[in-house]
Amino acid sequence: MQELIIVKVGGNILDDAARLERFLHDFAGLPGAKLLVHGGGKIASSLGQRLGIVPQLVEGRRITDAATLELVTMVYGGLINKQVVAQLQAAGCNALGLTGADANVILAQKRPVGQIDYGFAGDIAGRESINTSVLEGLLQLGLTPVFAPLTHNGQGSLLNTNADTIASVLATALATCYNVRLVYCFEKPGVLQDAADDTSVLAQISSREYAQLKADGIVSAGMIPKLDNAFAALAQGVSEVLIGQAEALTSIHTGNYTGTRLHYAAE
Repeated sequence: MQELIIVKVGGNILDDAARLERFLHDFAGLPGAKLLVHGGGKIASSLGQRLGIVPQLVEGRRITDAATLELVTMVYGGLINKQVVAQLQAAGCNALGLTGADANVILAQKRPVGQIDYGFAGDIAGRESINTSVLEGLLQLGLTPVFAPLTHNGQGSLLNTNADTIASVLATALATCYNVRLVYCFEKPGVLQDAADDTSVLAQISSREYAQLKADGIVSAGMIPKLDNAFAALAQGVSEVLIGQAEALTSIHTGNYTGTRLHYAAE
């Protein structure tokens, strides 16, 4: 089965021009089929504040009212996505920028109102919501899809969807036809035992260990959706999930990866 690398990039990498350029150069140099998912929350928050739109986050997830939906559509689907695509083209990678609405690739549902109303936030039901045939076709053409964290509900509305979730569900859907490795790249060297100590990287975490780390408050905030989605992907056929610094991307083929490797512990 052909290998496919799905990489999600976020954190401070996107708003650090030098680090982003190095990362995209490294990503472009990865051999074989690949797919990129990007975030952009910090850039959206910064621009939103200049426009008088105050960001509201709960456990790393953005509450998306109508004004915020317009903001993230412009920032994620426009500014960031097209800058990333242009830089990948310059690095020799034939990239194609997409949202979930394009070619109906990712269908989502507006998150139901519970204790918190997340507004126009989208939840993806599972791998059945992914149009894998379109993605397979693009990959077979030698194109590299680059996804902004936006989906749609099939009724004309865009939805703001967590980029970690998009990467995870794309990975599980494509795991039916590829040997998928999912890599989360950000500014930290991996999942940390102590958030204030970058040397406290947890080299490996099982699903059982993760439940305890979350209960103990060792992982929190934006790391929770990242790890939730990572373990969901492992449980549904993704061969490997790695979390670490963007600069470690090229080492994933060498066996010298310095970040965190996740593995699923069957109950």
